[in-house]
Amino acid sequence: MKEALAHRTAAAEAAGAAAAAADTQAGCPALKSDSRLTPFTILTGGSRSAATVALLSDHSPDSKMIKNGHHHHHQVNTAAGKDAGTIPGTAACSPEKRRRRIRVWCDGCYDMVHYGHSNQLRQAKAMGDYLIVGVHTDSEIAKHKGPPVFTQAERYKMVRAIKWVDEVVEGAPYVTTLQTLDKYNCDFCVHGDDITLTVDGKDTYEEVKKSGRYRECKRTQGVSTTDLVGRMLLMTKAHHSNIDSSDYQQHTDNFGKKGHSPWTGVSQFLQTSQKIIQFASGQEPQPGDTIIYVAGAFDLFHIGHVDFLEAVHKLAEKPYIIVGLHFDQEVNRYKGKNYPIMNVHERTLSVLACRYVSEVVIGAPFAVTKDLLDHFKVDLVCHGKTEIYPDKDGSDPYAEPRREGILRTVDSVNSLTTDAIVQRIIKNRLLFEARNQKKEANEIAVIQAMKRQEEEKTKERAQAVL
Repeated sequence: MKEALAHRTAAAEAAGAAAAAADTQAGCPALKSDSRLTPFTILTGGSRSAATVALLSDHSPDSKMIKNGHHHHHQVNTAAGKDAGTIPGTAACSPEKRRRRIRVWCDGCYDMVHYGHSNQLRQAKAMGDYLIVGVHTDSEIAKHKGPPVFTQAERYKMVRAIKWVDEVVEGAPYVTTLQTLDKYNCDFCVHGDDITLTVDGKDTYEEVKKSGRYRECKRTQGVSTTDLVGRMLLMTKAHHSNIDSSDYQQHTDNFGKKGHSPWTGVSQFLQTSQKIIQFASGQEPQPGDTIIYVAGAFDLFHIGHVDFLEAVHKLAEKPYIIVGLHFDQEVNRYKGKNYPIMNVHERTLSVLACRYVSEVVIGAPFAVTKDLLDHFKVDLVCHGKTEIYPDKDGSDPYAEPRREGILRTVDSVNSLTTDAIVQRIIKNRLLFEARNQKKEANEIAVIQAMKRQEEEKTKERAQAVL
């Protein structure tokens, strides 16, 4: 097997080299290939040992999706309609020498952005080359669904921070039309395998579906805004390790389970190594990089976290940011109540989706030790303006980086915290429950209509046979 793999790898490399040479000879610059190894790190707090899991990306059916490379080399183009189908540096190449880039459109509310949204955008990007995301205004969302949790400015910035997004269109129309796709030179739009309805119950993608410019991607099981709101209101720890507890299930029933809508209901998220690999960048630190370590819960990954990581990213010309995520039990020790709202597996994907993050340490030790700093060759340790909680024994978890003179306090000029988001939800609890019940009722009506339509078609086919 090893010989076969080596032979296949050598053949692939030879073919790639030949293709690059042919491109160069034809006057077209060769495209830089992605890294073939896709690592992530799990650091066990007890032994302080690190294990790297890697996969040859050409063995993965989703290998195309891991293409962002090193984050500080990636620039976001926010000018509408720019880069209309050409690869930078290849303008002189004819269509025969270099294929046109496929431009993909996605749109949505992107309220309370979570890894389910990120996974949808990851899948959409894999269907093409350049991803444009339209985000609706507060007034449009209020009209069709009810008031959003986050403001439009917060939502625009959150979507821009997702590493698969190339361009954001602010104030995109709620109903997706051919006119919108044409305006931004998009070949087709992509949406999850659920349904989005207008205030009068119409499919917002009806026009593009009829024209054949619609693609579908799989919805991420086990996460939804509905589910997260349910966890916040319930105030138990069931989601940390066992989502099947009776009290949790009883409460989440109010958010969609009883209505039997497969789109709004709550289901269980199961973490896999493949899912982490799909989200990871696969880029090792390069010579000249400044390795920066930050640690915390990063719960309900939000705009406050994004602003902090962006500020950290600006501290160096070539930053390589490693985020250490604490285990659920550790977070609950210093945060209390039912925190974290998202378990460590969910928080891992949320952080990995951020364009400013290069690597994630899953289950990082609470104290930033010399072993950890030496292992990752850390140049700088950063912390925000929020309170630094003491370790179990009352000691300062940042004592070692302080001693080495590499601890930096970073002011992101954004005071938003996970606590503040939870308070927004609790304050508008009845409003959110009513919104979700209305949304689900519309979805069930559509499902029933589709079922009746299918039954009628079946009857017609049966009669035709007779």
